Amino acid sequence: MVMVDGSTGAVRLELDWETFLAPNDMEWVVKPVSWDEGAFIGNGLLGAMIYGEENAKKRHVLRFVTGRTDITATRTDKPGFPPRVPIGELDLELAGMIYHPTRLRVDLWNAEVRGLLTTTKGEARLRAFVHSEEPVMAIELGASEGELGAGVHWYAHSEVDPVLINADGINLNQFIPEAVVEKSSENGVAVVVQRYSTLHEGCVTAMKEVQLSDTRRVIYMSVAKGCDEEARRAAVDAVMQASGTPFESWVDAHRAWWHRYYRQSLISIPDGQLESFYWIQMYKLASATRADKPLIDNQGPWLAPTPWAGVWFNMNVQMSYSPVYASGRLEIGESLVRAIAEQQEQLIRNVAEPFRHDSSGLGRSCSYDLSSKVDDEVGNLTWVCHCLWRQYRYSMDDRLLEQLLYPVLRRSINYYLHLLEEGEDGHLHLPPMISPEYGSFFKTKVSDCHYDLALLHWGCETLLASCGRLGVDDPLQERWRDVLARLAPLPVDETGFMIGRDTPLAYGHRHFSHLLAVFPLHLIGVDTEEERGLIERSLKHWIDKEGDLRGFSLTGAASIAATLGRGSEALRYLKALMHIIKPNTMYKEAGPVIETPLAGAEALHDMLLQSWGGTLRVFPAVPEAWREAAFHELRAEGGFSVSAVRRDGRTAWIRVRSLAGEPCRIQTGWSGTVRWQVVGGGDEGSEYSAELSGSDGGVIQLELRRGEEAILYPGDTMPELVVRPPNGRIGRSDRSVA
Repeated sequence: MVMVDGSTGAVRLELDWETFLAPNDMEWVVKPVSWDEGAFIGNGLLGAMIYGEENAKKRHVLRFVTGRTDITATRTDKPGFPPRVPIGELDLELAGMIYHPTRLRVDLWNAEVRGLLTTTKGEARLRAFVHSEEPVMAIELGASEGELGAGVHWYAHSEVDPVLINADGINLNQFIPEAVVEKSSENGVAVVVQRYSTLHEGCVTAMKEVQLSDTRRVIYMSVAKGCDEEARRAAVDAVMQASGTPFESWVDAHRAWWHRYYRQSLISIPDGQLESFYWIQMYKLASATRADKPLIDNQGPWLAPTPWAGVWFNMNVQMSYSPVYASGRLEIGESLVRAIAEQQEQLIRNVAEPFRHDSSGLGRSCSYDLSSKVDDEVGNLTWVCHCLWRQYRYSMDDRLLEQLLYPVLRRSINYYLHLLEEGEDGHLHLPPMISPEYGSFFKTKVSDCHYDLALLHWGCETLLASCGRLGVDDPLQERWRDVLARLAPLPVDETGFMIGRDTPLAYGHRHFSHLLAVFPLHLIGVDTEEERGLIERSLKHWIDKEGDLRGFSLTGAASIAATLGRGSEALRYLKALMHIIKPNTMYKEAGPVIETPLAGAEALHDMLLQSWGGTLRVFPAVPEAWREAAFHELRAEGGFSVSAVRRDGRTAWIRVRSLAGEPCRIQTGWSGTVRWQVVGGGDEGSEYSAELSGSDGGVIQLELRRGEEAILYPGDTMPELVVRPPNGRIGRSDRSVA
C-alpha cells in the first residue's frame, strides 16, 4: 500500500519509507567471513563489524569486532600521534558449527542487523544494534532447543584467539599497546578493565545478560574510554540504565532517531545497485559520527588492521563529509565544526613559532586533538575550511561564519601570505610544496603547486565575500585583493592542469589534488568553451594515466564529469567504483578506509543537483539511461531546499523553498514557456512566466523571502506535485530473514 509519508508546502511525498528502503538493505545468504564482507552497526562512537571465520576451530563463532572511535594509546615504539587501538570483540559462541543456509540482513530503516544462523545443532536468531542515543550495543538472541546453550563472551584484544585476531591479516605498522586485563562483576554486570602501559590509558567494557523468556534473551554491552573509576562507573551505569528500561520501548527510541534521520531527504533513481549503495552510505554516515561525537576518521567505529589508525586531512576527512551538505544532514557535519572549534589553539601551535601570532595550520595526519605540525603540505586546513564553508552556505548560519569559519580561514590564509614570493614577472609565487599523493615515494615538491594556488585563491575570495556578508572592515582586505590580482596563474600545458610550475602530470596520480580548482572548489566554471575545454582535457589526461588510479579517483572523476554535464560518463565511473568497493560497501587499500564510498554518494548528488557559483542546477548530469528520477528536500547553497521529478527524460517540475531569504538563480534545463508560482509568503499564489531560449540552460532568477517556495514547470499546465520513486516503485514490505 502506498502511504503519504508527509508533505512540505505544495509538494506531497507519497512514500512508505520502510518498504522503500527494504530493497536497499544489505543481505547475506552465507556467513560473511571478513571485515570486507561484514555487517556493520554503529551510533557515531561505538560500533561493531559482524562476521565469522572459516577456520575449523571457529566455525561455531559469529564475531562482533567492537570499536570505539576515541580510544587511543600513546606510542611507545616510535614518535607519532596517539593512534586508535583495537579493544576486542564480543563473540557469539554457538553449540554447533554455522553452515549454510545462514542469513543476515542489515535493516537500514531500523538500523539493526537481524539473522538466522543454521548450525549443526539447531538454529539461532539474533537482532543486534548500537542504540542511537545511548552508548550501548544490544544483541537479542533466540534459539531452538539444540542451541539453547549458545553464549556471548567478551574478549579483550589481548585475549582474542590468534586464529581470529589474525584472520584479517597482520599489519606490522599498527601500534598495539600492551595491556593488563582486570575482570570483576557488579550487580550482575561483568566488567573488564584494560590498562595500557601508556600514561594510564585504556578502556572499560561492561556487559549484562537479561532473560526475556525461556528462549529469548538480550545482552547489553557498553565501552567507556579510560581505565579509572570514572570510566568504570560510566560503562556500568550505561548498561544498568539500558537493561532497566523495558526492551521494546528502548528499541522504539533507537528506531525513532533513525526514522527522523532518513526522512530529512530522499533520492530515488532507476538504478537499483546505485540507489542501494547510496542509502547504505547514508546509514554509514550516521553510524560513523554524530553532532556530539568525534569527527570521522579513516575507519569510523570499525577499526581493523591498518597503517592509518588516525585522522588524515589531505583528503580523507574532506571526502567523508562531502555527502553531508546536499543531503541536508547538516547535524552530521557539526562533528567536524565542533572539532575545529575546540582545537583552535592547537591549530595555532601546528605552525612554526614565528607565525603563531596570526596563522594556523594542519598537517597531514593526527589524532582527535588535531596536533599535526605543518611541513611541506600546507593547504589541508584551508581545504577543511571549505567543508566549513559548505556547512555555512547550505545552512546560511551567520554565527558559524562569524564565530568560527572566518577567523580560522583568516589565520589559514595568513600562513600562505607569509610564504608568498614576488617574482620577476610581477606575479606572487609559492615556494616548493607537496601536492598530496603525487610522487609520494620521491617526496616530490613543486613550486606554484595547483593544490595550494587553488586553495589560496579560494580562501582570499571567500574572506572578501565574508567581509561583505558580515560587514567587517578587515585591514587585510587590500592584501587579499592584491593576492587575487597578482597570484601566479594555475599552471597549464597542452594536457590541461599541471601539478605545479614546470611539473606536468607525467605518471599515474590517484588524487585529484591537481584539479582542486575544478572540484570541489569550482573556481573554474563551464560557461566558456575555453574553460570547458580545459576541464575536459585535464580530466581525460588524468584518467588515461591508469597506473595509480584508486576508488577515490573514480569518485572525483564522476563529480568532475557531472560538473561538465556528462551524466553518462559520471555513471561509468561510479559503475567502475562498484567493482572496487568491498561487498559491504567499505573500501580497502593497504588498510580499511571509509571515505571513498561516502564520496561516491556525493557524486550521485552532483548528478542530480549542483549549486556552486551562485547557480542551482537541477538534474545537471542525468545519464541517458535514467529516464526517470526524483529527489526531495535536497539542500543547495544559499539555504534552499529543492525537490524535483524527472519523467520520460525531461524534468517535470521543480520546487525551491527558501530557508534564508537569499537570491536564487536556478538553471532548469528547459526552453520555451516556463511558469512558476510563489507560495508560502506575502506573494501567496502569485504566478509568473518567462520564455527561455535554452541556450543558457534555462536560467531563471527568483526572489524568495524566507519561508517562501516557488513551483516551476514547463508549459501551461501545473503538474501533479507528488514525489514518488521512479515507475511508482515503493519497494517490498517483507523484511524477515526467516
